[in-house]
Amino acid sequence: MSLCVREVTANGETKDNKPFKIFVGYDPREDLAYRVCHHSILKRSSIPVKITPIVQSDLRKSGLYWRERGQTESTEFSFSRFLTPYLAGFDGWAVFVDCDFLYLADIKELCDLIDDKYAIMCVHHDYTPKETTKMDGAVQTVYPRKNWSSMVLYNCGHPKNKILTPEVVNTQTGAFLHRFQWLEDEEIGSIPFVWNFLEGHNRVVENDPTTFPKAIHYTRGGPWFEAWKHCEFADLWLKEMEEYKNESNKTVEK
Repeated sequence: MSLCVREVTANGETKDNKPFKIFVGYDPREDLAYRVCHHSILKRSSIPVKITPIVQSDLRKSGLYWRERGQTESTEFSFSRFLTPYLAGFDGWAVFVDCDFLYLADIKELCDLIDDKYAIMCVHHDYTPKETTKMDGAVQTVYPRKNWSSMVLYNCGHPKNKILTPEVVNTQTGAFLHRFQWLEDEEIGSIPFVWNFLEGHNRVVENDPTTFPKAIHYTRGGPWFEAWKHCEFADLWLKEMEEYKNESNKTVEK
């Protein structure tokens, strides 16, 4: 199946009747995770969406990405994610999300949280992982604002975000990019943690529906990795995977 841009129109309309732009980080090691994430968004979306995978090899071929991979980069989109406003044409709002997410709610609910006074919006995690490795043995790193950049709503037309050109994304430090150092703190809006619910860290409080995840982030590693096949919420991801595979098979049969 090609990784070309797939634009799907579902029921409902956005404010300007344009598809909401969603960019998903892609890594060949997590191909199935990407496809399940993609499926989980489309399945529940009531607004038009345009989902674009951020594929490093494609960016390199087009001359947009030339950065050498560092030892602490656990995925191919560790830095290419910050090209989101550029890829969106510095226009409107768009969301970037890691491929290891499973959406359990309508993406329209996330769009409804958008506030134009901010340059970006994300979950303000206070997260210090206990593990030294993650996924399939990748080094687990610790730094301020960890996991803030794993799901970001970008106000792509905001003047401050126009600094995120290919030149800057390819040359700036990890600290500058992942800590959003091109912005002032008051330009970074906050959204509820349930939109980037960290498996193994965040907790569902019994009888409190406001704590139930709307998007699960398998940040330590998900069931598509042997070492994490029994992680929390593995059953939900596996169920979504089966639905995706069954639908794919029906499409092939047609």
